[in-house]
Amino acid sequence: MVGSNRLSSRLLLLYLPLAFFTVFLLFPFYWMLIISLKPNSLLLNMKVNPLYLTQFTLEHYRYLLTNTDFPRWALNTAVVTFGATFLSLTSSILMGYALGRFRFRGGNLAGTAIFLAYLIPPTLLFIPLSQVVARFGLYNSYWALILTYPTFLIPFASWLLMGYFRTIPRELEECAMIDGASRFQAMWRIILPLALPGVLSAGIFSFTLSWNEFLYALVFMGSGEMKTIPVGTVSDLIRADVFQWGPLMAAAMLGSVPVAIAYMFFVDQYVSGLTAGAVKG
Repeated sequence: MVGSNRLSSRLLLLYLPLAFFTVFLLFPFYWMLIISLKPNSLLLNMKVNPLYLTQFTLEHYRYLLTNTDFPRWALNTAVVTFGATFLSLTSSILMGYALGRFRFRGGNLAGTAIFLAYLIPPTLLFIPLSQVVARFGLYNSYWALILTYPTFLIPFASWLLMGYFRTIPRELEECAMIDGASRFQAMWRIILPLALPGVLSAGIFSFTLSWNEFLYALVFMGSGEMKTIPVGTVSDLIRADVFQWGPLMAAAMLGSVPVAIAYMFFVDQYVSGLTAGAVKG
């Protein structure tokens, strides 16, 4: 009797909510997949159950890859994402290390200010940034996004790494320096390997936001062949009130693959880095 009650409570409190949230989170991907594989004749056919795939075709993917500039959009997105992620992660490691390991007047205030900077909406930042980009002649170039994305990537990544660096005992670093290592060598060989989950968390965070970003990409690099996947998909596959649902969903599926792969391989380190960096600060 006790065992059955325990099983029932476990079912109600754990498995049913878990099943609900799993379906809730995976349904958009399922919907994108079946729409991208349906022929045009079935997309608006009200006599067919929209949740089932009775016929499938790869025509939408063929159209996307041959009749649009999607391969170039993907290349632009990859170049900007990896460039901005590398720049942001390098700066965040140095900033987080300085704020997390050194004790100086105003250090806590600086850490709080960095986190508050992350809360500034991008819609307010892109106006002054557009003037800077125009003055340096960076419009419609990779550097326009590689240099502007860190404005919203570095604050959160630095705050996350600052908290993670503080969880590492200072004695490890001091022992390395006593044995003759410089400050940089101690950071590179001792601290960074121990902080790898936090670094991966910050890297995945920066990668995801850069890959999916729309506003800056639309303003600074949204014309000609220099479009990214979010901008190109919306501008070329939506004409007035005509939505090309098949190619749109195909672009959404292909565009979500790199992010899904990143989370699939590094989800444990991502969660570990977020929790460790958030508990201690």
